[in-house]
Amino acid sequence: MIEYLKYFVLLYGGLFAITNPVGAVPVFLSVTHDLSWSERREIATKTALTVVITLVTFALIGEWIFKFFGSSVDAFAIAGGILLFKMAMEMLSGKLSTVKISKEETEEFSEEVVTLEEVAIIPLAIPLISGPGAITTVMLYMAKSGHVSEKATVITSIVAIGLTVWLILCSSNRIQKKLGRVGIKVMTRMMGLILTSMAVQMIINGIKGAFGI
Repeated sequence: MIEYLKYFVLLYGGLFAITNPVGAVPVFLSVTHDLSWSERREIATKTALTVVITLVTFALIGEWIFKFFGSSVDAFAIAGGILLFKMAMEMLSGKLSTVKISKEETEEFSEEVVTLEEVAIIPLAIPLISGPGAITTVMLYMAKSGHVSEKATVITSIVAIGLTVWLILCSSNRIQKKLGRVGIKVMTRMMGLILTSMAVQMIINGIKGAFGI
């Protein structure tokens, strides 16, 4: 039981750093600035659900994706580590990773007239929160999980991240007021530092597995 709890904490911490829901607060506020609190909560709910559905789906079909493209888990780990490292470098500068969403895309969605469903799914859930880095990570963790209980732990951590996303987005105004833009940038840099170590370790594990070291 303790082992699975440690595994859950490891997965949750890693996914929290990658998804960085606190860093998504300014974008969430910018695309929902003219909406009521109830509408913001509705968008937060749909965003969180989309994040969970997206990550669970890729976690479950990841093995078939590897087989279809003829890619090994180790090769995917190296490629994923490089992707995460690029994200981490951008986060360490206090910026949202352009691997997830660019400044132009953010401005485009803030200026266009879109429905609540469109805002919740794109750009908030995909690719801002459940972007390529998060998808890659859950696929790798699921592929390396041997027992059913370990796979269930991966799914549980994804659901926990979805709940965290919902809570943070619903509290976006208070978080913005308490942390401010500087505080959010500091948090983003901290997540970037954690993500850097994860990316390096992922690359090392991939190289070891690929060359049988």
